[in-house]
Amino acid sequence: MIAANPVLNISIFGVFVLITLFVVYRASSMGTTSDYYAAGGGFNGAQNGIALSGDFLSAASFLGIAGAIAVYGYDGFLYSIGFLVGWLVNLLLVAELTRNTGRFTMGDVLSFRMRQRPVRAASAVSTIVISLAYMIAQMAGAGGLVALLLDVHSSGGQAVVITVVGFVMVAYVLVGGMKGTTWVQIIKAAMLMLCVLLITLFLLGKFGFSLTSLLQQAAEKNPLGERIFDPGAQYGENAMTKLDFVSLSLALVLGVAGLPHVLMRFYTVPDARQARRSVVWATCTMALFYICTLVIGYGAGAVSGTEAILAAPGGQNSAAPLLAYRVGGTVLLGVIAAVAFATILAVVAGLTLTASASFAHDVYANILRGGRADPDSEVRVARVTAVVIGAAAIAGGILVNGQNIAFLVALAFAFAASANLSTLLFSLFWRRFNTRGTLWGIYGGLGSCLLLVVFSPVVSGSPDSIAPGVDFAWFPLSNPGIVSIPVSFLCGYAGTLLGGGQVSRRRSAEMEVRSITGIGAG
Repeated sequence: MIAANPVLNISIFGVFVLITLFVVYRASSMGTTSDYYAAGGGFNGAQNGIALSGDFLSAASFLGIAGAIAVYGYDGFLYSIGFLVGWLVNLLLVAELTRNTGRFTMGDVLSFRMRQRPVRAASAVSTIVISLAYMIAQMAGAGGLVALLLDVHSSGGQAVVITVVGFVMVAYVLVGGMKGTTWVQIIKAAMLMLCVLLITLFLLGKFGFSLTSLLQQAAEKNPLGERIFDPGAQYGENAMTKLDFVSLSLALVLGVAGLPHVLMRFYTVPDARQARRSVVWATCTMALFYICTLVIGYGAGAVSGTEAILAAPGGQNSAAPLLAYRVGGTVLLGVIAAVAFATILAVVAGLTLTASASFAHDVYANILRGGRADPDSEVRVARVTAVVIGAAAIAGGILVNGQNIAFLVALAFAFAASANLSTLLFSLFWRRFNTRGTLWGIYGGLGSCLLLVVFSPVVSGSPDSIAPGVDFAWFPLSNPGIVSIPVSFLCGYAGTLLGGGQVSRRRSAEMEVRSITGIGAG
């Protein structure tokens, strides 16, 4: 058990929150919708790339993956590989074309040559559902972390913590908009990278800078033994678990390009060249981070032991904080806690901003007001939506508290790949793609993914389900990506063939020229 120092931990976290709120306040510039949604396009590729890594490296990466590696070894590291490889899809197919075609949201791209109202509505629904799924995972991470730090075992105490984190996150968005949130993400990314590098060096030093010694002790303290170095410890039990792994891999690799908060970050740079540079910077930063998580994960198993990790409040998610305490005592634990909280706050702030921007820009400004909403009212609606989204995320986080964060985030990736990837690629590369194809692709992928998750072991039928006391799980896989992603592409294709309506050749040609050359991009 950790001899936590609640006063020290809360003090370090409080100092971080005050400093970043001050930065957000000083950086805030929200005179127009462009300022609030995209920071006026004023960040360069390096700044935006670091912010992208800060936006993407969530509690799943820092807490969930380290825990999965500590417990399952090689299979846990597969999350890192999937999260990282997925950025190649963004670099090669999405970043530049999206930046040139849209202004603020994914709905700008999808509706460019389609009927505005139904497509923007579908885009907003997809964005809000995916953002909520991602935010719920982060909130669950907040609950597990504080349970460990303050030795809070009651669900009521953890619910209070999740609520406090949610309120702070909403404050970032209300005060600073995209510019303030971006600076929080840059600060958080720098802190996170510094911490993981220092812990990695401390760990290697503890074992005489011998990675072999570290791995040998990790195997000795794990019931799986040397199986943690081979594939299959978690997903190799039978044919169904192997299929589940394939499904998970598809979701991780293809989901990155469909995440709304990642797509929105491409509008914070002035041009497509800087958007490409953003992805390169983000990929390099995250590659270094995930290499460190491999050492930290195995190191946590070697130093703490698998049984101690699973017995601690927060379960697998406690691996990195437990390691910090054993390596550097309460001070390092307090620092790691602050960084983990910063990770959760920064990611959830970005997700909240994306969801609120989608509702305000796509639904309020372009559907309800027909594109004639004034900037002040649009920003005001976005702020109100941020509060509502934050409250929903708090409730969801309390519901799934205790689940592995990396696993929960993988579900959000499945939603993103199922709902958004097919429609984005069809819109950008298939001239014949039409409004019906867009709607069928989004709703077909999103609906099938949601249906399969509800009737999967995630919700019921197993001891670690959200509702373990009941069993209505007729779909055997924990991640539905292998079914719902192809369903989305097939629905988009079939909807286009059955659409019947003529696609505007002028708008299609304009979109093609604009996406490739950037001519006319805002």
